Amino acid sequence: MSFTSTAAGRNGSNLLIAALVLVAIGLLATIYFVPIWWVSLTAPNYPPEAFPDGVRIEFHMDGVYNGCAPVQKAEIEEVEPLDCVHEMDTINHYVGMYPIAAGGVIEKAFAPFIVAMFAVMLLGFAVTVRWLRLAVLGVGFAAVTVWMLLTYYGPEGLRLQSTGYVTALVTSLDQEAGAEESNANAAAGLSAGEALIAQLKAELAKTSEVPTPTGGAGAAPSAKARLLDSLRVSYVKDQERRPAAEREPWSGSGSQVLTWHYAKSLGRYFNNPAEIRPMAAHMALAGHLFVGLLIAAMLLLLWGAWRASVPLYWLLILVPMALPLFFVLDYSAWLWWYGHRLNEMGAFTVKPFMPTVFGDGKVAQFSTHSYPDWGFGLMLLCSAVLAAAALLRRRQLAAGPT
Repeated sequence: MSFTSTAAGRNGSNLLIAALVLVAIGLLATIYFVPIWWVSLTAPNYPPEAFPDGVRIEFHMDGVYNGCAPVQKAEIEEVEPLDCVHEMDTINHYVGMYPIAAGGVIEKAFAPFIVAMFAVMLLGFAVTVRWLRLAVLGVGFAAVTVWMLLTYYGPEGLRLQSTGYVTALVTSLDQEAGAEESNANAAAGLSAGEALIAQLKAELAKTSEVPTPTGGAGAAPSAKARLLDSLRVSYVKDQERRPAAEREPWSGSGSQVLTWHYAKSLGRYFNNPAEIRPMAAHMALAGHLFVGLLIAAMLLLLWGAWRASVPLYWLLILVPMALPLFFVLDYSAWLWWYGHRLNEMGAFTVKPFMPTVFGDGKVAQFSTHSYPDWGFGLMLLCSAVLAAAALLRRRQLAAGPT
């Protein structure tokens, strides 16, 4: 009777742990698509009647998004919201800060693979049978590795990235206008935001009038296909401006686009090739090293599953559990980089500073606000669910084998 009840208790614990792990994986998948943190700038020249949240941006795992909503009041009616990512970039560049798109480059590109790797790790933690855990980890890690390598190095690998990531890349490029376009817009009395909206409307109209077959006779291209084509056209135009010996044909790989887009972002306001090229080369190297780091981490966990290593077994749940800590540390590090890597070509000279990580701050006439969004709350909830699963497993192991 005692043995039977103990075995039933262990089975019940295993089912509960598995259920908690599945809930955590669902939370991880949700976190990828929702805002995690938000930052806002307020100032007298941004009245609350027109900017109720100030100049606000939202950080997601795959990019930085516009946090400004259209204002609907009796005296103000907006069809399209102000592009506050562009607005904040414009404000920041006066003191020499690089554009927002120049931050978190590796993290945004590899976020889907990290989330997928965490999900596989959690499934491995939930499995109690050694050979089955090894199989789950082996198959899962192999799938993540193939996906990552095809995306980062394969021809047209960017097609395997999330639509949000590709959208963020294109949006940051659309903020740039050539001298001829800028002069034409100014002559027409259009602001940069109005010009961008007009351009997008014109492109959508052309697309609807002349559909391009993709994947089926007469089928119009998907939104993602149009975004990828926009990146390709921008890349080809950039290459045409370079000396013939330095041109590289478009491959569409994640690695190529990451390096090119990073250099283009750095040079948006501060076009200094002598400074930008080494930075872009270092980021390219960082991408290759990160691929190796993720593969090495997965191999280490596989080795631990094969050897039945207790410390490595606990890493399967402790590392995903620490996701909120990783995010805050990474976010803080990038804020430090922005405040301490000021370009000398800025209109105003300020001393290096640390932007506000959490709470309210002050920079010149601007008040800064930086707070967690509801996605960070889901991160904390995910950590709490995993902590409960870890405690159940620890109690189960402490009771000894039956």
